[in-house]
Amino acid sequence: MRRLLLLIVLAVFSAQPRAGTYAQRADVQAFVEHMRQQHGFDADALGGLFRRTQPIAAVIKAIMPPKDPGVRSWQAYRGRFVEPKRIAAGRHFMHLHAAQLAAAETRFGVPAEIIAAIIGIETFYGKQPGRFETFAALTTLAFDYPPRAELFRRELEELLLLAREENRSPLSYTGSYAGALGLPQFLPSSRRRFAIDFDDDGRIDLDASPADAIGSVANFLAGHGWEHETPIAVVVGIAGDGVQALIDEGIAPQRAPRQMATANVRLTRVGADDTATDAAGEAFPDRPAALIDLITPNAATEYRLGFRNFYVITRYNRSSFYAAAVMDLATALLTSK
Repeated sequence: MRRLLLLIVLAVFSAQPRAGTYAQRADVQAFVEHMRQQHGFDADALGGLFRRTQPIAAVIKAIMPPKDPGVRSWQAYRGRFVEPKRIAAGRHFMHLHAAQLAAAETRFGVPAEIIAAIIGIETFYGKQPGRFETFAALTTLAFDYPPRAELFRRELEELLLLAREENRSPLSYTGSYAGALGLPQFLPSSRRRFAIDFDDDGRIDLDASPADAIGSVANFLAGHGWEHETPIAVVVGIAGDGVQALIDEGIAPQRAPRQMATANVRLTRVGADDTATDAAGEAFPDRPAALIDLITPNAATEYRLGFRNFYVITRYNRSSFYAAAVMDLATALLTSK
């Protein structure tokens, strides 16, 4: 814990935006030279973009980890997204775009409610797309946030390539503080790789075309290995002295429930018609899973067995809280009135 706190303190002090623009900085000039050599960009034109760009302090503030890293609450997180207003907006979205959602489900095998839930969590169905200038946000993170500078320099590179491909100014994009774009909040790399023209109008528009957003989300999940008509996760009760070892294996599915039961663990399926299982986990799908712990301070931990599709959702946002919230919002979109 002391080591983690020290790393956070160091990140706070090292992630202070410098005054002025970026053009004269050696690390920025090295990036410009990389773009010139690797992709044929004009160095003077890129230098002009960086001369016009200033660091955004609010971006650094938004991305910083919490001061108390131990305060994470699944119930609080879930309550932000699985709530009446978002559920109502999601059902309306599904009604308006039923044809496109059905087409995406047919083509990619991803359920309509999962696609809708992701768009709902990401931008509240377009109501909260973010208003940061993407080039400035990514530049700030690429050069003034050392803990993840490498990632954001790659995304800044992807944004410049995207802008050239779309014949747009790199300064014309807006989105989240982390550089995510459009209704589905794709980072530039995902935008280039997975975004598609799903309404067949000859262009990809993740800002104003729900159809393109729907098709692109489905394409992203399919591209990361979504398995058609297989489970996402099941809620379980669990006991035994092998529980922590299973959690420590991570969120990638590695062993079937019957294999987990050999590690001094007993599983009970929660919410199923048959809640009792034997030690071998006979009530569960016989497919690889991971044990997921959803922690709420001062409350019982919720456990789920996450199968391949749960893991695929975490490729969109690498958080078990996120994947569980997508799953729960999707269920609410089908069952709420």
